Amino acid sequence: MASKIAEHLEADLLLYEKGIFRKAFENYGAIVAVFATGIVVRDIAPLLNNKWSDPAVVVVDSNLNFAIPLLGGHHGANEISRKLAELGAVPVLTTATEVHGKPSVEGIADRFGCEVFNKESTIAVNCALLDRQVEVLEVKGPRIVIVDEDVSVLVRKKQAEAKDEGTGNS
Repeated sequence: MASKIAEHLEADLLLYEKGIFRKAFENYGAIVAVFATGIVVRDIAPLLNNKWSDPAVVVVDSNLNFAIPLLGGHHGANEISRKLAELGAVPVLTTATEVHGKPSVEGIADRFGCEVFNKESTIAVNCALLDRQVEVLEVKGPRIVIVDEDVSVLVRKKQAEAKDEGTGNS
C-alpha cells in the first residue's frame, strides 16, 4: 500500500525504523504515514514545533480507507488527502474553512504565490472568512501599509523561490 501511495504522489518511500519520523521531519515538507493514528501521534509529539515549520502529516490506514490530515491541513495535508481520494481513500478534513467550503488565508497565499508575513493574524482572518467574504487587496509599492492585527499581510515570494516550490526543488 505504501508503494502504491508513494507512486501516486510521486514521493519518496521511507520504511519504518527507529527515528524515521525525526528523519522525515528534518528532510521533508510533508509526510504520509501508513500507520495507526496513535502510533504516529506518539512518535511525532516530541518533534512538534509550530504550524509554520512542522511538515504536513497525513495518516492513512493500511487498507487505504481513510486519509487523515493530522498536522498542516492548511499547509498541504488537506491537498494530499484529496489526492489520496483518487486511490479510494476518504479524506477526513477537519479544518473549519475546509469543512465549510471557504478559503483559508494560507490557501489564498499559496494561490497567489505568497507567504503570510504576520502569521498570528491568520486565526482572526480565517474566522472572519467563515462568516463573510473577505476582500483581497493587492498593493503595489513603493507604499507604506498600516494594518490592524486582524489583517493578514501576504508577501509575494521571490521568483526563484516560487519556481523551486512549484517544481518540488528546494
